[in-house]
Amino acid sequence: MGIKVYNPYTPSRRHMTGSDFSEITKKTPEKSLCVSLSKNAGRNNQGKITVRHHGGGNRRKYRLVDFKRNKDGIPATVIGIEYDPNRSANIALICYADGVKSYILAPQGLTDGMKVMNGPTAEVRVGNCLPLSEIPVGAQIHNIELHPGKGGQLARSAGNSAQMMAKEGKYATLRLPSGEMRMVPLTCRATIGIVGNGDHNLINIGKAGRKRHMGIRPTVRGSVMNPNDHPHGGGEGKAGIGRPGPSTPWGKPALGLKTRKKKASDKLIVRRRDGRAIK
Repeated sequence: MGIKVYNPYTPSRRHMTGSDFSEITKKTPEKSLCVSLSKNAGRNNQGKITVRHHGGGNRRKYRLVDFKRNKDGIPATVIGIEYDPNRSANIALICYADGVKSYILAPQGLTDGMKVMNGPTAEVRVGNCLPLSEIPVGAQIHNIELHPGKGGQLARSAGNSAQMMAKEGKYATLRLPSGEMRMVPLTCRATIGIVGNGDHNLINIGKAGRKRHMGIRPTVRGSVMNPNDHPHGGGEGKAGIGRPGPSTPWGKPALGLKTRKKKASDKLIVRRRDGRAIK
């Protein structure tokens, strides 16, 4: 994928960049694999906002991406690489030998006409999905399961991958994109390769309106609000927050407070992303 720049015929266009979509080979989505997305603007069934800064945006359909890859032993052919408005990565439409079509995450190097396969007997090749027990140490993988059969949960966004570091007993040790070292059961599956569309993080949005097209509403700082709207609000002029530490709009500590509770899976983390070992 390349980055497209624009002629600066308006101030906002001067620094705006976008994808040139050079990897895309199929323009229209597969209707049988699309479902409608209803808009709720971050509101729950009572009409109350539970997720701030959501609303508006272009209408889009959700593509049913197969994260489980559990159709074993049947080769599939890549029909085309498509844009997916619901994620940073591109997706690939594949057709199995028995005629079933499916969407998968498109890794780097996957092109039209290539063959992919799932299961323990598949080759270690880009786009193939295998149990971790069959993947060699040092391989780059993505779409990694944490629980066998649940479907991939790790390393799914554009340009991401994890590396197989070791295999011991019932677990494989992976280095995740965050730098965390984590043990995952060898019976879990992962896909070979690095997720495509790696230049996605280089795109400059350029103007506020483009963010609104994505369905993201403005974020206002608490320090410019009134005291009845935010704990940081109020004061004459450009005052501080007036508190020992920053708070959320509901008075809970923010920025630095650890929110992860003690979980049973903590014992599977070998090294945290900040470099410290788990005690």
